[in-house]
Amino acid sequence: MVLNMGISVLNKKTVPMQYLCVLFLCVLGCITSVTSIGNSSGGTTDGSEHGDMLKFGHVHICFGGCTRVLINPNIQPNRGLRFYGFKEGHDMSVGASGVGFGNFGEIGRLDIDLKSRNSTWLQKADLLFVDSPVGTGFSYVEDESLFVKTDVEAATDVTTLLKAVYNNNENEITVRRPLYIFAESYGGKFAVTVGLAALQAIEKGELKVQLGGVALGDSWISPEDFVLSWGPLLKDVSRIDDVGLNQSNSLALKIQQQITDGQYTDATGSWFDLEQTISDSSNDVDFYNFMLDDGNDPTSPTTKASTRFEKKPYTMVSQTNLNDLGSIMNGPIRQKLKIIPTDVQWGGQKVGVFSAMEGEFMRPRIAEVDELLSKGVNVTVYNGQIDLICATTGTEAWVKKLKWDGLSTYLNLRRTPLYCGEDKSTTKGFFKSYQNFAFYWILGAGHFVPVDQPCVSLEMVGSVVNTPDV
Repeated sequence: MVLNMGISVLNKKTVPMQYLCVLFLCVLGCITSVTSIGNSSGGTTDGSEHGDMLKFGHVHICFGGCTRVLINPNIQPNRGLRFYGFKEGHDMSVGASGVGFGNFGEIGRLDIDLKSRNSTWLQKADLLFVDSPVGTGFSYVEDESLFVKTDVEAATDVTTLLKAVYNNNENEITVRRPLYIFAESYGGKFAVTVGLAALQAIEKGELKVQLGGVALGDSWISPEDFVLSWGPLLKDVSRIDDVGLNQSNSLALKIQQQITDGQYTDATGSWFDLEQTISDSSNDVDFYNFMLDDGNDPTSPTTKASTRFEKKPYTMVSQTNLNDLGSIMNGPIRQKLKIIPTDVQWGGQKVGVFSAMEGEFMRPRIAEVDELLSKGVNVTVYNGQIDLICATTGTEAWVKKLKWDGLSTYLNLRRTPLYCGEDKSTTKGFFKSYQNFAFYWILGAGHFVPVDQPCVSLEMVGSVVNTPDV
């Protein structure tokens, strides 16, 4: 099962998919059930049926709007093999909706035009998408003081949700189906904290599921290593000059010191300054694909820090009918769910989510990755070659900081080339693994790996979750 804050688990006969036999958990708040929309056959549950409300701490966890939890969700497995969890936070603003972007924008059964996606991860797994932390997507709070302020608080909420899903004896999700937590972007920090919280609950007998592993895609695990990588990388590809490099490095070193001193809120402010400096020096490079200008990538929201956090949902526009993701979510998807309050807009509280977590945004989570590895949890890292915001050089830098006892052996192994299917004429990436750690380098992909390289991404997912080819 993979997490992405919102449910989209469909029958294999009617869908392809982008993430595994998965439960997609995007750790942003509540869960939205979207099990049947568009041209799918049959009368599957669309989330209009409710269960009891589940309160925990200061938030509610729910399926479809942030007031109820569907205790017995009608999830239709595509293969009947296993479930996985996927965490996501696509836009680096800590408020991007996995139910929206992860599902319709990347790996779900339907794309933004509500047409079938050939590369859907449903070919490999069942999917559950969840909008978390609360305030993301269709999830919401009635009192802004209820926004979570840390990754750990968000993880506690999601673990409570998982208990409601897995511990229900009437639910078809059973301990025989391992949970895999996949993450993208800031969601990586949620993924490792949720992984540890879920593992603790499992060890205490409070959560009836097997944790299969955690996968981190272009994940914001170590902000320090990423900001230090930006200037040198852009200079090497001629996107900035020496003046821009010096300005970038100066701000990156300032951020490094602020993180060392525990001044995370100040570091977030300096991160804004650095992004603006990079934009000015590079004539607006796209932070999600450094080969493009900002605004020229149809698969991603704007990357400018100055516009990314305006009080409106980030946008994603289809290349065919120019449908806007926000319009789709607040239009046909909202109507299908039938349970979203009239005063709640998809993405309406995104800015509040980021503001509440401003002091957490630049906090590293390398130690949590180490803890997962030490506990025997399978950890997979994958990164797009032309991503800037979570550049591969930054990812490699934090990996080398791991205290994992297998690190030295891993670093000295040779990589294995990856291809798309039987076509061996073009290298699509590289792979290396040792014990319970694996790394995938995906060539030609930016921040959104499943969008840029759907074929090799799908094969990677099958390998991670041990799903046979179909």
